[in-house]
Amino acid sequence: MTPEPSLGVDIGGTKTIAALIQGGDPGPSHELPTPASDGADAVLASAVELALAAAGDHRIDHVGVGAAGVIDHSTGRVLSATTALPGWQGTDVQAAFKAAFPNASVQVVNDVQAFTLAEWLYGAGRGASTVLGVTAGTGIGGALIIGGTIHCGATYAAGHIGHVLIPGAEGRLCPCGKYGHLEAVASGTAMTERYRELGRAAETLRDVAHAASTGDVAAHAVLDQGADALGAGLGSIANVLDPDVIVLGGGVARLGARWLERVRTAANAVTIPAIGQLRIEESMLGNAAVAVGASCTARGRGPRMNAPLAAEGHR
Repeated sequence: MTPEPSLGVDIGGTKTIAALIQGGDPGPSHELPTPASDGADAVLASAVELALAAAGDHRIDHVGVGAAGVIDHSTGRVLSATTALPGWQGTDVQAAFKAAFPNASVQVVNDVQAFTLAEWLYGAGRGASTVLGVTAGTGIGGALIIGGTIHCGATYAAGHIGHVLIPGAEGRLCPCGKYGHLEAVASGTAMTERYRELGRAAETLRDVAHAASTGDVAAHAVLDQGADALGAGLGSIANVLDPDVIVLGGGVARLGARWLERVRTAANAVTIPAIGQLRIEESMLGNAAVAVGASCTARGRGPRMNAPLAAEGHR
């Protein structure tokens, strides 16, 4: 007998996705723009409404939510977040979904942790011992699986690759409130803003990419700067972690083969000889990855998540 599907939800800075998940296979997904500028209550209400629509008449026993920000996975509450989602810090995501699905178990995790889990189980990181997952979109996030454990860090904040200092980002404000971080030059938001600073018109990164495809020199320069910065960040992190594979996802990672090759070149330019040729792959699950990974955590499928010291009473 085929088990009932679980529900996976992806709450990102730009869009929210909900889908029924059977194993690692997502059914038709429901998607809406995330009403980030309307505040946390609006974001949460929109996500719950989308999840209910995706669930339809199915019995839902497990709901997994991958959400932007630092998430306390023991309570489902957002511990901290950047300005990409104003007012998101402190939001009780788990309580809202428990109210909507009272008969289901609900698990809330960071969206990049969910992404990395999905790719480790079903995608480009399948079979690897050490996987670094990185999503580049509205912001840049990371998550690490080593030997069957998602490493959360001492305060649930492990994996924030978007907030490493990077050459070329000096003086540029990051959404976290600090200056000079990778996210301030390599995220889709940052590259779109940089293109506008050059006197060009663009609403989204898609507009910048289109301009580049028509031979716009400024657009190429902005995208190249972002790729070089991301590659340098990945190479530097690889020198510390020595991962089997780095899996890239998010809207920026869909810029195409030229962009990806530039990222790889920049990464390998800074790795130490012992690392060899760094393996950097595109996501195999695409837009569905976060929803798939989140649903797996709700079912207890996949690697364990190490509990921060604070959660164990050590801090």
